[in-house]
Amino acid sequence: MLDLQWIRDHPQDYDKALARRDPSLCQQVGSHVLLPLDKEHRALLHKQQGAQNERKTLSSQIGVAKQAGKTPPAELLARIDAIKTLLAESEKQAQQLQDQLHQLMLTIPNVLADDVPTGRDEHDNVVIREEGTLPSFDFTPIDHAELGEALARGIDSQKGAQLAGSRFTWLQGSVAHLHRALGQFMLDLHTQQHGYQEVIPPFIVNDAVMQGTGQLPKFREELYRLDNGQWLIPTAEVPLTNYAHNAVVTDKILPLRLTSLTPCFRSEAGAAGRDTRGMLRQHQFDKVELVSIVHPQNSQDEWQRMTACAEEVLRQLGLAWRVVLLCAGDTGFAATKTYDIEVWLPAQQCYREISSCSLCLDFQARRMKTRFKDTASTKNLYVHTLNGSGVAVGRALIAVMENYQRKDGSIEIPSVLQPYMNGKKTLTPTLTP
Repeated sequence: MLDLQWIRDHPQDYDKALARRDPSLCQQVGSHVLLPLDKEHRALLHKQQGAQNERKTLSSQIGVAKQAGKTPPAELLARIDAIKTLLAESEKQAQQLQDQLHQLMLTIPNVLADDVPTGRDEHDNVVIREEGTLPSFDFTPIDHAELGEALARGIDSQKGAQLAGSRFTWLQGSVAHLHRALGQFMLDLHTQQHGYQEVIPPFIVNDAVMQGTGQLPKFREELYRLDNGQWLIPTAEVPLTNYAHNAVVTDKILPLRLTSLTPCFRSEAGAAGRDTRGMLRQHQFDKVELVSIVHPQNSQDEWQRMTACAEEVLRQLGLAWRVVLLCAGDTGFAATKTYDIEVWLPAQQCYREISSCSLCLDFQARRMKTRFKDTASTKNLYVHTLNGSGVAVGRALIAVMENYQRKDGSIEIPSVLQPYMNGKKTLTPTLTP
């Protein structure tokens, strides 16, 4: 959530910030929409304060009269009753305006950083760097779905669809083991070498938690809601970032770095027809999430650090990847800027996203009311939050299978994963009926 005082003081900058993301936002929540509501609300509060002051004065006069044994004038009593009625009505109006203003504020995206490139979609993103060596094959590489089918049906999309519908996958045998190995490797790397604390959070959360990180109301149609009104998490970012929801923490615990391996649930609304083969785009997938809650003066450096932590996963797996700075139209709702990390997939002959590392500044903290006691100023200030994938386990599985495939359909297991695979070095294709 943005600082309303900043919008009051800089309405033109605010409108320009909206236009950078989407010009239509100016019509929906521009300063010409927001500030009149705010002005009306503040005028009503000022009127209430005046009425309360008058009631206090009149009550004092009535008290003096009673102490003197006199009957308070009828006009005073009548005025007190009139003020009581006026306050009740104005308080109701003020609450309605406040609710309306708050709901509008919840729909406003974060202000983009100045260095975010102009653009509308992924075609306008800017490649920052490329890392690793692209694999070479003396045969035509096949995709993970075909490779997994040959590995004793280790990837079985048909069975997943029978059980749950499209975009669900059944993993079994050696492929399921490799998937588990990847998740464990990432957790160990981030906790033992990168200083993150492992967390097992709830996978079901309430409205306030979803709202705190910006999933609600913006992404309501992309979420899974339970009959009791709670939500399945779309990412562990949601519970981890809410660690200090509606709290004031000591700055001595900052930076707070949390990581978690969880299932993620997304309806993928609007993704019909995209990546239908295999398990590139799923309704349920596992991801290792990285979340940092930091002092504002350190958030830029933390963003670079978090990105490097995610990159290290791919470096140790021996994969090729690139880092991309997202353009204005492709940057997420809560982020001021985002790096996507894209891994090379030989079967598609292109890079595909495997991680997003986002800097959110105090945008989520204001929604969550998460602050810290600043030792230097003794003030309660908003923290800065960051989140990143460290990384998506299913897409890492795809990348390992496709990049380490052999002509006979076997999969070489990267050396860093072999300890998690009971020393196994190769997955050998075995077709089953």
